[in-house]
Amino acid sequence: MQNQAYIALGSNIDDRNTYLTNAIKELNKHEKIKVVNVSSIYETDPVGYTEQNPFLNMVVSVMTTLNPHELLAECLHIELVLGRKREIKWGPRTVDLDILLYNQENMETDTLIIPHPRMHERAFVLIPLLEIASHLSVTWLRDINIVEFQEKEGVRLWKRKSGEDAFAPIEN
Repeated sequence: MQNQAYIALGSNIDDRNTYLTNAIKELNKHEKIKVVNVSSIYETDPVGYTEQNPFLNMVVSVMTTLNPHELLAECLHIELVLGRKREIKWGPRTVDLDILLYNQENMETDTLIIPHPRMHERAFVLIPLLEIASHLSVTWLRDINIVEFQEKEGVRLWKRKSGEDAFAPIEN
């Protein structure tokens, strides 16, 4: 059975854009995962541990025959392949992959909570998610003013998606 999942990607070390691109390539290399849509890329101020470089963030939609735990294992594997080290909570990272949504499922285990438990608090997740999944009918989304949220949370469009898997630089 095909399942739809949304995965948030973030990077704030070295060539952030390359890490995001490589993470998408790694997802697509898996025989049971197909990336079907990608958001624009947003630059965001760090949250939690703030003494670090700004992040690049985006969201991808995938179709997969993996179950949620198998998909999580693959996301963690990709982080390791791309050099992720977990030294400081919310600290600098080459790449971070978080499962936001998996079909319409709700689940809570020791290792995985779906929907992602903090996504409704994070403009850097909601803005790219809603860009590629504006059809989502999550009740708490109706209460969020995305424009105010974006300005308050320091989320800036960094590279606009200009077509199928193509990005255009943002003109200043």
